[in-house]
Order: sequence, then C-alpha cells, then structure tokens
Amino acid sequence: MTTEVKFGARSDTGCVRENNEDSFRVAAELNLFVLSDGMGGLEAGEVASRMAVDAVLEHCRQAESNPDLPLAGEPDETVSPETNRLASAIRFANEAVYRAAHQGAGMRGMGATIVAVKCADHRMSVAHVGDSRIYRLRDGRLEQLTHDHSFVAEQVRNGKMTQEEADSSTMQNVLIRALGIDPTVEVDLSELTLLEGDTMLLCSDGLTRELSDAQIAAVLGDHGDANRAADELVELAKQAGGGDNVTVIVLRCVARHAGALARLAKFFKKSA
Repeated sequence: MTTEVKFGARSDTGCVRENNEDSFRVAAELNLFVLSDGMGGLEAGEVASRMAVDAVLEHCRQAESNPDLPLAGEPDETVSPETNRLASAIRFANEAVYRAAHQGAGMRGMGATIVAVKCADHRMSVAHVGDSRIYRLRDGRLEQLTHDHSFVAEQVRNGKMTQEEADSSTMQNVLIRALGIDPTVEVDLSELTLLEGDTMLLCSDGLTRELSDAQIAAVLGDHGDANRAADELVELAKQAGGGDNVTVIVLRCVARHAGALARLAKFFKKSA
C-alpha cells in the first residue's frame, strides 16, 4: 500500500485589497505544493510571490531530470536528500527575489513568505520562511507544523507577549525573516510521516487572521473533497471580513493499494 495525495487549492483577493499578492503552484507529477505571500505593496508583492513559487518549481523540476544538480547552500545532514533539495529551491527563490528587489525600479523593499511541501511514499518534506503556515489535521486534532517568523510570534515564544496580545497587536505584519530581504536566508526544515486520513493545509495569513483553529479544523473535518474544503475556507474567511488576500492548498492522504491492483490486472491478463 502506498499513499496518494489528493489536492484542492484556491486563491482570492479578499474583500478589501484591490490586488492579489499571493501566489501558489502545484506540480502534481512531483507531489510538490508551494504557496507564497508577497509584500512590498501592489505590483511589487505580486512579482515577489510569483517569482518565489516559480523559482521553487523550476529548481525542483530541473533536479528531477538531473539528480546531480548542485544545491544552493550547505546540505543539512539531519534530513533527507529530498528535503535538502526543497531547501535549495527556496534559497534559489530568495536569490531571485533579492536581485529583483535591488535592481528593478519600484521593486525595492519587496519580499515574500513561502511554504512548500513535497511528498514521497509515506514521507513529507516541509520547508518554510515567513508567516504563511502549514497545518496537519490528524484524528480530529489540528496542529500547526511551522513557526511564524514574525515579531509577535517571537515575542510569544520568548514569553514577552501573550497569544492574546499578539493577536491584537498592530505589529502582526512585521516579519523577522522573509525571502528577498538579505542575499541569503535561513530555511526551516522538517520531515514527517504521512498516515492514511491525514489532511495538510498550506495557507497565507489572510486565512488565519480571519478564522480560528477550531473553525479551520471543522471545515477540514467536514469535507472529504479537498477542493470543496479549499473553497469553503476561502468563503468563510471572506465572510469574516476578508481583510487580506487568502490562499489555501488542501492535501488529503489516501491509501492506494497498488499491490492488489497489480494482482487483479495479472488475473484478468491470464483470463483473456
């Protein structure tokens, strides 16, 4: 038995913003899913997020055809080659956004968050920079798998601010790590085992600013279809105010009994 990933995704401008600075890409053939939230305002944010997700996909696709493709940055010996490749792709994305921010007129100050996952058999590689998030719903329990690289999140982690204070702070948008700010960037990496029935959610902060963990868990638990879950999350965020762009990618892990299918195919072949 192997694990197959079903997905649904949606991005929306929201109810207040005039443009969408979020971007996402899905490469189903690679089981690769990437989401980015741009910053810098108007065109700059759109450019940054689009460059970020495209750079990650391009690097991973090149590596698929050329496994010896050099990595950007030093490999982490504690994680798999697949996870190191994902980290390398994000470092390339950072370089692309950084160059554009310092060379293009009107692009100075632009940057982006990024979250990316790549699935292989029963394993998932996770990489991220910024405050876009990845969640896992397992057995009805929603767990945030990433740590926000934001000022308020850092204050909470250091015990200098309560979560309630962070949620109402005017500094929620202040990031301490993002793509395009410096020539190099530190990428947070993790790996986890996929179980049948697991649901993963990649999202921009336009979702989590409007909906609670309980609301998100309820939607993910109520809808077996990933596309329907993605649509409802976005619609609920808009109904709650839609103050920012909102983008979600929902992943469902389902069992694929490859061995049984193969045996069945052989049976019919012999019977023909």
